[in-house]
Amino acid sequence: MAGRNGKAQTVRNMILSLAVVVPIALVSYVFIPHDDGKNAVKTVGYRVELDTARRAAPYPVAAPEGLGEGWRATSVSYRAGGKQGSAWHLGFLDPTEEYVAIEQSDGPAEEFIDSASQRASRTARTQQVAGATWRRYEGEKYNALVREERGVTTVVTGTASYERLTEMAAALKAERTRPEGAAKG
Repeated sequence: MAGRNGKAQTVRNMILSLAVVVPIALVSYVFIPHDDGKNAVKTVGYRVELDTARRAAPYPVAAPEGLGEGWRATSVSYRAGGKQGSAWHLGFLDPTEEYVAIEQSDGPAEEFIDSASQRASRTARTQQVAGATWRRYEGEKYNALVREERGVTTVVTGTASYERLTEMAAALKAERTRPEGAAKG
């Protein structure tokens, strides 16, 4: 092997390696699925959980009806009898990709509102939405509209504008489904 230049051999090997690796990488990129969408948040169906919560909850459970185009449900849950009472959660992305959630509980209102609104502060402002009075809360992370009724506190909260929070609050329909076989009263 006398007379061979070690540096030239190293460069030659590197070029040969790249000639093998680059086409494999390009083929992999083309044929392996990837999401080019800007938003990887998945949409969820919530009808089954809503029906279950409406049968189980000790209060009328609220969910929107007739929201405009572009609203997407992203999270849903119901927990019976927890630390903050029986709690309903339904989260959405609005048409501008801002977060809006409906939170309800029959537990202690002050603690629940603090948690649901990410520690937003109560303001002196109220507003009428679909004939009901809602209290405004303002916070660093979330703003909220809060309605306290006998037996249930409803919080519409999130990163969205008050206009979007109001749109959600106006679309809410609260219902309670009587379990099958329950006596009418």
